[in-house]
Amino acid sequence: MSSAVAPHPNRARIGRPIGKVIFNTLYRGTALHPERVPLTGPVILVANHAAFLDGPLVFGLAPRPASFLVKQEAFSGFWGWTIRNVGQIPIDRSVGDRAALAAASAVLESGGAVGIFPEGNRGDGEVHQVNHGAAWIALRTDAQIVPVAVSGTRVPGASKDEWPTFRSRLVVDFGDPFRLVVDPAVPGRDRLRLASDQLRDALASHVRRSRVENGPSTDVH
Repeated sequence: MSSAVAPHPNRARIGRPIGKVIFNTLYRGTALHPERVPLTGPVILVANHAAFLDGPLVFGLAPRPASFLVKQEAFSGFWGWTIRNVGQIPIDRSVGDRAALAAASAVLESGGAVGIFPEGNRGDGEVHQVNHGAAWIALRTDAQIVPVAVSGTRVPGASKDEWPTFRSRLVVDFGDPFRLVVDPAVPGRDRLRLASDQLRDALASHVRRSRVENGPSTDVH
């Protein structure tokens, strides 16, 4: 089990401008509908995941600081030192990492924001399945959930390890906030499954809608 603890809120506040600069210089990062993200109170940003840059992109372009759950393997070397010091939370994906989930819950209970890629691993970004962690935290804290559609970070036909071309357009599209609504009379395990299905459906629907409305985000100028 991870020994993760809740990061100090100032760390994400300090790190966010750095990400914003990167995605306004090396790439053409665009945040759509940031006004949909509540600026106060506990909020969970749940995003689709297709490429390495998804996390830094959402972190940098979100309208408020957020601590993201990041695979613990990333917390090594200079990159690991960097993400730890900008308020990110390591999570062991091989187990039900209650320490990491508790750290994320603590951020939310103090009125902060947390970012989660509920698919767990990088795939095609279409949200075919999600892990239960995001729903578990949302049910525990009654946090609002904002679905986030990321596009442009993975060029069609490219591998998940390839990076987009310099100055490519990368898009973060924020959806309408919602809360999970599940009958409290439903037994715990079934309640978590139903909540996870509800979260997956909302995120997948937002990603599909964003694809239609915004089209490809891999053009270069």
